[in-house]
Amino acid sequence: MNLIVLQERLRERVRVAAAEKFGVGLEQVSAEVPPRTELGDLAFPIAFELAKRIKQATGEKRNPRAIAEELRRELEALEEVARVEVAGAGYLNLFFERGRLLGGLSAENRTEPPTVGADAERPKRMVEHTSVNPNKAAHIGHLRNSVIGDTFVRILRAQGERVEVHNYIDNTGVQVADVVVGFVHLEGMTLEQVRALDAALPPEDSFDYYCWDLYARVGLFYRGGDPDGKEDPERLRLRVETLHALEEGASETAALADYVATRVVNCHLDTMQRLGIRYDLLPRESEVLHFLWSHAFERMKESGALRLESEGRNRGCWVMPMETHEGSEEHEADKVIVRSNGTVTYTGKDIAYQLWKLGQVDLNFNFKPFRAYADGHAVWMTTNAPDADGAPPAPGFGGGARVYNVIDSRQSYPQEVVKRGVAAVAPEVGEDASVHLSYEMVALSPAAAEELGIELSTEERARPFIEMSGRRGLGVKADDLIDRLEENALKEVEARHAQLTDAERRKIAHVIAVGALRYFLLKWTRNSVIIFDFQEALSFEGETGPYCQYAAVRANSIFRKLDEPTLAASLEFVSRAARTEGDGPDVVDESLAHRASEIRAVFEGEGGDEIWSLLMQAARFEEALRHAAAQHEPAHLAKYAFQLARSFNLFYHRHHIIGEEMEAKRAVLIAITNFVRRQLIAALDALGIEVPDRM
Repeated sequence: MNLIVLQERLRERVRVAAAEKFGVGLEQVSAEVPPRTELGDLAFPIAFELAKRIKQATGEKRNPRAIAEELRRELEALEEVARVEVAGAGYLNLFFERGRLLGGLSAENRTEPPTVGADAERPKRMVEHTSVNPNKAAHIGHLRNSVIGDTFVRILRAQGERVEVHNYIDNTGVQVADVVVGFVHLEGMTLEQVRALDAALPPEDSFDYYCWDLYARVGLFYRGGDPDGKEDPERLRLRVETLHALEEGASETAALADYVATRVVNCHLDTMQRLGIRYDLLPRESEVLHFLWSHAFERMKESGALRLESEGRNRGCWVMPMETHEGSEEHEADKVIVRSNGTVTYTGKDIAYQLWKLGQVDLNFNFKPFRAYADGHAVWMTTNAPDADGAPPAPGFGGGARVYNVIDSRQSYPQEVVKRGVAAVAPEVGEDASVHLSYEMVALSPAAAEELGIELSTEERARPFIEMSGRRGLGVKADDLIDRLEENALKEVEARHAQLTDAERRKIAHVIAVGALRYFLLKWTRNSVIIFDFQEALSFEGETGPYCQYAAVRANSIFRKLDEPTLAASLEFVSRAARTEGDGPDVVDESLAHRASEIRAVFEGEGGDEIWSLLMQAARFEEALRHAAAQHEPAHLAKYAFQLARSFNLFYHRHHIIGEEMEAKRAVLIAITNFVRRQLIAALDALGIEVPDRM
């Protein structure tokens, strides 16, 4: 039994009735959830649409309420429908057979949360997220990108979609070049010396942390030591020379850059794995330039998507003709695909890569396994080297039907250029195949900044939030943030569960910390600026991850106390009684009919509407998934999980679930609790939030 399936059956019944009774074909049949349980479980406002369509077709004016009355009889014929009321000027309010629906929901996958495997027949979805420059440690802003992307992947997969996850590695860009400038010109190191330094670093000062500080020093170096000074053109020449060396490859400088980028990528993957975030492919910019660019560039020119400018500020550049966004020079530059010196812009490389992801480039990369996760899942990386003999065959990467790029809102216009560029080269896929999942920045509350050791001035303490700057080294490393969350969570766990071993307490603290961080980053819509605060994120009350986890822990604890025979008997009681609900005179087992009547009495008695409302709320998990996917907004699912957790906590306090004396009511309460915990755990799993054993 699935609420979405039931609703589709009801919609189909309306379509058939509309065609047979009124000669109207309906493509869409909208449905609404009434604001209160006593108004019904589902409402169809279709009578108004039918009255309009009939008048357009025949000129006859029909009363929507009379139309609704005719449809009412058709809907009441379904066994899952108890009754239909015509309300107002013509609304159809449906009331489900409560016992039957409870039995159907309870009988499906009784003890484990529902899981959905990928449907091999479905078109592939490509999600690119994280894509942190491999020049230093990831920071809190990167975590928002990764958590949004990973959660969107989970939402798609929970619906059976085939999803391929990319983490783009810009290993030839300015940021990597700057760290190379730091190692070579500030530190005076060779590749072998950098390797030796890396090997000698203590665990608490990892390579990506070292590069974080070095990157900030390079920024000061370019400005002559003054953070607010102007960049020195002579010193910036070192960056340009390094960039050329990286793009050309086959040099000591390029080898050093490759080592730095690869080591930092490994550090990033370690960081993201702490939050349960994984990838399938790490495409590198060096291979995009080497394998794809020339082919994609020719296709862009042939399609007329580009033109060579002969005058103006872009003279000698290959530019994509588009209206300048807001008339700004900044966005004018975003349209440049190839600069006058022949170098390719980020936008140009992104178009080539996007075309490949959508299967619109005949060429392909070489691939190599990069690392494997604990369960054996491998993440692959593109490589210049041909496939080695005896190497495992790479999965069939690329060839997606739709691409979702998780990139911050400051890149909205470049992403629009990419979308239009792809559509110009490959009109058969169009602009709809490229989706930009934008998001706003993450800042820190002054209290959070000081807790992380950032010194603030009196003026900064008075600000509502503290912005970060990676180039100046002002920021919060992702691992530091996770460490602090785990430390704070551990104090709470130690206070509540002193009897547990240290390893058990730390495991629980980790799960709580990850749940707190992921939920905090997800509960805000993507277009909201987030101001992170430790106390708010870790609170066990209010709209937080720990609050949702605690509700699931409570539900699980009931079934640890409940013996298996009692659970089985309760579920069987509900399931068997449901089979008699609405079956009419064919029912011959009077005892079963009596059970059905007892269950009906539970829902009709005191608190029955509240109990039923919780069941309906839990049954709408699949709808919440669909809505979050369709709107590209994980916050919708986060809000659903919190609301379900809150409703369950109220239910938990108002009812003696195990101790209920009346057999029928106890069976109903146990069955609903079992279903709610499955749905809540599944919702949290789609958010990447694990449920600990205890809290």
